[in-house]
Amino acid sequence: MQQDQRKKSSAEAEFFTEYGDASRYKIQEIVGKGSYGVVCSAIDVHTGEKVAIKKIHDIFEHISDAARILREIKLLRLLRHPDIVEIKHIMLPPSRRDFKDIYVVFELMESDLHQVIKANDDLTKEHYQFFLYQLLRALKYIHTANVYHRDLKPKNILANSNCKLKICDFGLARVAFNDTPTTIFWTDYVATRWYRAPELCGSFFSKYTPAIDVWSIGCIFAEVLTGKPLFPGKNVVHQLDLMTDLLGTPSMDTISRVRNEKARRYLSSMRKKELISFSHKFPNADPLALDLLQRLLAFDPKDRPTAEEALSHPYFKGLAKVEREPSCQPITKMEFEFERRRVTKEDIRELIFREILEYHPQLLKDYTNGTERTTFLYPSAVDQFRKQFAHLEENSENGPVVPMDRKHTSLPRSTIVHSAPIHGKEQPRIGPSRDKPSPDESYKNHRDSEKYSGNVQRTSQAPQRVPTGAF
Repeated sequence: MQQDQRKKSSAEAEFFTEYGDASRYKIQEIVGKGSYGVVCSAIDVHTGEKVAIKKIHDIFEHISDAARILREIKLLRLLRHPDIVEIKHIMLPPSRRDFKDIYVVFELMESDLHQVIKANDDLTKEHYQFFLYQLLRALKYIHTANVYHRDLKPKNILANSNCKLKICDFGLARVAFNDTPTTIFWTDYVATRWYRAPELCGSFFSKYTPAIDVWSIGCIFAEVLTGKPLFPGKNVVHQLDLMTDLLGTPSMDTISRVRNEKARRYLSSMRKKELISFSHKFPNADPLALDLLQRLLAFDPKDRPTAEEALSHPYFKGLAKVEREPSCQPITKMEFEFERRRVTKEDIRELIFREILEYHPQLLKDYTNGTERTTFLYPSAVDQFRKQFAHLEENSENGPVVPMDRKHTSLPRSTIVHSAPIHGKEQPRIGPSRDKPSPDESYKNHRDSEKYSGNVQRTSQAPQRVPTGAF
């Protein structure tokens, strides 16, 4: 009897060690707040790495929000690439049946491309080249997985002072399958207008393609070159006016394939506009950069290059290497079967729980074998984190907060408001820099971070930034 009891105690201790997580992360401070909840910076005491712990509360209040969270955590698990932000861990909830909050651990990035553009008016041509190279390399990987991001913009591209960029926010992303009805597939498209391809401005084309993301990358690159948005439309009509002011009136062939009658009529009746010379619009830019930009911003999606084709453009000579530009296996229908049927709140809860188990291998095995427990046998790490986050939130208005001893992570949603930089080491600064990047940037495998000798420094105003996205 005593031997059996000792075995049980030993098993529970082992279980706690592997899954408790309660002392693994040392929370530093709040770095983001929003309607979803809170984001805190933390130190992984196992690795010494800085991470972002994101909490989203009451995720099942609206089933559409819960589905968006599920979509994003699933995609970030499946899309592992150095130019895409990485989920490092997701906390196991105290109960499979009735959890409401999620805590997710991300790598912590210093800023985002929006802040980099605002803070740096002296970026070099080498910076421009390296930024675009990383974005197109990520896009090639995403598109070969049959995923469309659909909401690419500077705020959804995270940045570090070593010029490393990572795409985040896959909450609006979709996996495209050949038999997916486009009328259903695209009806919820609500991405930021300024970076939206013309075919999305009026539902122009009956079949959308990965070219929608290529257009967004073109808009982002133009903004990097000039420091301001290229097409800051106030509404859809103004957006089309700005596009055609630069690109000229589209051909009758392109207009004839516009599905939306009002948009087709508007474009047909528009006064004739000529293409503005890109060398005039973007003086002092590399002619090869402008040649590629003009291709990325082709009004007709069929005229835009794929991300893979763009990577072979002469603009990247000396930097691009095919072996550093991997493709991804297409995502299977089975992974996103929930998108193809009507799901209940409990269905989504179970699917999110299943995604969480991907970060707890032994429990995943038990779950798959049908032997897992619905309530776990250790003091929940999530309970510890809830107290930590509450403590920081209650006291953050009064200046720096000394964290409680134990803490944990969380998963958020849209916009966040940033607080002061992490205490401890002095943070790198984003500011004017004439350092040049090395074209010999190393690329070891999909999860290696690349070294880049040309630093982009942060201004003191540049906030700490973590992926916001659907979380």
